[in-house]
Amino acid sequence: MKITEIKTAEVPIIVDGRRRYLYHYVRIYTDQGIYGTGEASHVDGGWRGSTQTMAQQLIGQDPRDVDACFEGIRRSYIFRGGMAGLGISALTGLEIALWDLAGKAQGVPVYRLLGGKFRDRVRLYVDSAMTNCQERAEEARSKGFTAIKFDLDDAGNPHKADAWNWSVTPGELEIMVDQAHAIREAVGPHMDLAIDLHGRYDATAGMKIAHELEDLNLMWLEEPVPPENIQAMANITHSTKTPICAGENAYLRYGFREIIEKQAVDIIMPDISKCGGLSECRKIANMAETYYIPFAPHNNSSALSTVGDAHVCASVPNFLALEFHRFDDPTWNDVVNSDEAVIQDGHVAMTEAPGLGVELNEEFLQSMLEDGEPLWQ
Repeated sequence: MKITEIKTAEVPIIVDGRRRYLYHYVRIYTDQGIYGTGEASHVDGGWRGSTQTMAQQLIGQDPRDVDACFEGIRRSYIFRGGMAGLGISALTGLEIALWDLAGKAQGVPVYRLLGGKFRDRVRLYVDSAMTNCQERAEEARSKGFTAIKFDLDDAGNPHKADAWNWSVTPGELEIMVDQAHAIREAVGPHMDLAIDLHGRYDATAGMKIAHELEDLNLMWLEEPVPPENIQAMANITHSTKTPICAGENAYLRYGFREIIEKQAVDIIMPDISKCGGLSECRKIANMAETYYIPFAPHNNSSALSTVGDAHVCASVPNFLALEFHRFDDPTWNDVVNSDEAVIQDGHVAMTEAPGLGVELNEEFLQSMLEDGEPLWQ
């Protein structure tokens, strides 16, 4: 089996007359008529050019040699971003497509090729931003979700020192702590609760916030400081009983090595469709397992990538929860065709369907484009 062609699709999702999301897909074709589809997240306008440049190295290769295909491109990009950023995110889309293709070629789901599954269902948590916490918690609970996340960082807090300073003033901290307690009360004691700070605070502020939230029994406090200084994150983690989670801005297992070795976080959250793909993130999860660190991937992508992520989550023992970021998106289920609903009772149900187990709903995606614009280019 040889790769013959690679195409990309960039699809804006229009809801109520305005663009809400932009999805980036890649498809790999072969000489045996089998194709695989992947998704890249958090890329900018250059992703298509990068993908097509990388594709030239894949033409004529056997797509079932997934890791060799991936590593061959990554090593060739050592002077062009082969460690992090857009290059790795574009390569991730190709990697996921290769796994989808390999699974279809063998007639098995991807998780079988990753070593099999530890669980039949992959637990999701609902990212709720800053919505009404009680209404969202009740709605999520009614749909079978057992975990939820809310944002606590607020650039509009009236007690902030200024727009650039992300220290925390006494008045600001008081408001944040009161909000966090109100959220926990609304969610109740038996639902897992995470709080996100989006890496916006300095080290002292992050530590203060973590300490003040210790009595809330959080599932985690996410990114109290920016991602660049791992030691600063470690200092907070080692100072508090509040579990600290981070990693959505790290790339490849090399980017996670120091985080894991220093035990700089209690929980890691790689973004699978951004930081290297399915095989790479399984390796990251395995590294974390040796330090007894749970694996809770970040996910801000469409249903296709969510299902792809679930194959990794099913294949590792230290999985905790996978993010679901589209609770309010009426189009989320329209993006893919599948034999069963992708989300069932707050979980992704793993099936025996080959490859990723779902296909893009091309009719729906085409309807989002301008008249005459081809989906695949």
